[in-house]
Amino acid sequence: MKHLLSLETMTREDMELVLKNAATFKARRGQDDRKPLAGQSWAMIFSKSSTRTRVSFEVGIHELGGRALFLNANDIQLGRGEPIKDTARVLGRMVHGAVIRTFAQSDVEDFAKFGAIPTVNALTDDEHPCQILTDIFTYEESRGSIAGKVVTFVGDGACNVPQSWIFAAAKLGFELRIAAPKTFQPSAEVLKRAGGKISCSEDVRAAAEGADLLYTDVWVSMGKEAESADRLKALAGYQINSDLVKLAKPDALVMHCLPAYREKEISEEVFEKHAETIFAEAENRLHTQKAILDWMVA
Repeated sequence: MKHLLSLETMTREDMELVLKNAATFKARRGQDDRKPLAGQSWAMIFSKSSTRTRVSFEVGIHELGGRALFLNANDIQLGRGEPIKDTARVLGRMVHGAVIRTFAQSDVEDFAKFGAIPTVNALTDDEHPCQILTDIFTYEESRGSIAGKVVTFVGDGACNVPQSWIFAAAKLGFELRIAAPKTFQPSAEVLKRAGGKISCSEDVRAAAEGADLLYTDVWVSMGKEAESADRLKALAGYQINSDLVKLAKPDALVMHCLPAYREKEISEEVFEKHAETIFAEAENRLHTQKAILDWMVA
């Protein structure tokens, strides 16, 4: 049985297979008669709000022949304090797989253990593996293999998105530079576990120099709203803007996993100039999600 709980535990070979199949699903959308989820029902348990993740998984499950059951955590017994392991042991007897978007990484791990059905981490506070697989697919369909390239992440380098980038970089052989204030850099323990060519710096301009891809995310992640004022102040100098883009390679891509807060982590000018890439990245969530599900049930 396969799960996607973390990119740390996903092999390079499996990552490459998902990326390859995402391209196939995109090219053959509407023409592929194969339905690997035919007759299956998949639970989508969301404790955090979502646009792209929810829609891409619901549509993806449908297009693969299955049925998606959207379960807001507040509408089921989880919202009244039922342990995740008990919810898992119930749903594991009724559905064929689960997609979970929540706060604690331990919740998706416990669900996979006690539910004994294929389980997808659709975002936790620790990782966002589906997003980063999509981002790499988006880069490679435009620029070829990401191996040997330079990816620069600008902003909160200690949140779930850069942490998944860290594990992907080590597995797929590209350089990752994280530009962030010292208190917003990933832990030494995570960097040691990952290995690979990964560096952290407070010097955003040096990190952007010669980059193939500039990437950012919101400064105030879900669950961090109480820290909003302090975060905005601390991260104010870590914006992707036209001056920073000039330091990257002339053909560098700019990506954002959305939603974007213009004139905070990215300028309006740069966002609109690179909107085609950013919204292709959003669209590609569907194709990559389908490839992930197909890989899990193969």
